[in-house]
Amino acid sequence: MIKTFTRTASIAVMLHVFIWSLLLLLPFLVSSTEKDYRIGDIPGFFFALGGLIHAVIFYGNAFFLYPVFLNKRFWWLYILLSVLLIVGSFQVKFYLLVNWFPPVLANDTTIKFVFGPSVAFFIISIVYRKVIDQIRVEEALKERRTTQLETELKFLRSQINPHFLFNILTNLVSLARKKSDKLEESLLLLSDLMRYSVYEAPGKNTTLQKEIEYLNSYIQLQKLRFGKEVKMDYSFNLSEEENAYTIEPMLLIPFVENAFKHGIGYNKPSWIDIRLSVNEGKMTFAVSNSFEPTPAADKEENSNIGISNVKSRLNLLYKDKHTLLINDQNNTFHIILTLLFR
Repeated sequence: MIKTFTRTASIAVMLHVFIWSLLLLLPFLVSSTEKDYRIGDIPGFFFALGGLIHAVIFYGNAFFLYPVFLNKRFWWLYILLSVLLIVGSFQVKFYLLVNWFPPVLANDTTIKFVFGPSVAFFIISIVYRKVIDQIRVEEALKERRTTQLETELKFLRSQINPHFLFNILTNLVSLARKKSDKLEESLLLLSDLMRYSVYEAPGKNTTLQKEIEYLNSYIQLQKLRFGKEVKMDYSFNLSEEENAYTIEPMLLIPFVENAFKHGIGYNKPSWIDIRLSVNEGKMTFAVSNSFEPTPAADKEENSNIGISNVKSRLNLLYKDKHTLLINDQNNTFHIILTLLFR
């Protein structure tokens, strides 16, 4: 943020220097004679001095009078000081003309072009100040939204691990009660899952390949638990280029968790189908499962934790780049998530 601000400020300074240098040197750049530099009847040297006076008006109003005095308390003082600034510029210009450039005073039309720019540059400075203030307000709002977004994401991510760990431990308890010899393998898979959730989830993004490996480990853990009791079909066939796309860590797992939580043990046979594909930068993630039409209240509450969480994260991170369709008809729960990577 500091580097960006410094770079922006440097560009603004260089732009100001360039514009004022161009204005001050204008007579020497466009004059048709080499010895008598002027614009019309106005001598080049007076034009340059006038430019310095206009710079004082511009910056004096834009960076001092306007921001300090133009408010409900000192508005009258702002008007008074603005009049003094413009009239003072008239007096300085008149002094220069009388003492150094008296021939210019003989031309009434020229005098209008001599004194008029003071008012013009004052008005320009007001417009400039308003534009700058509006830009700063928008940047402040953007920064506030960014901070709010980061805070919300940290909160949502902080909910992931406890919720996820609760579900996995439930699986391990089930294997332990069965005294299954698959418990050791399950613990190793759990180790991989927790490693991912600890080292990847806190980051901003991870590759789609790592996210898929995480989903696959979770599915394998569930297969160890349920064996042939549940029909599981899943497909994650992507190219190397598609695997390199980045995604918010642990964004897809709540849908898979939800499928196992509500797709097991109610309807016989229980089944779960998971498909993920990418086509021209558009990911399609589909999860279907059998489900109980009237699930228990505690399961419904626990399910809402994950689904509500992922909906919030999608709205925060992919507001205009995703669609989420949820359908629960005919004892089948079906979700389709589409996500644009480009």
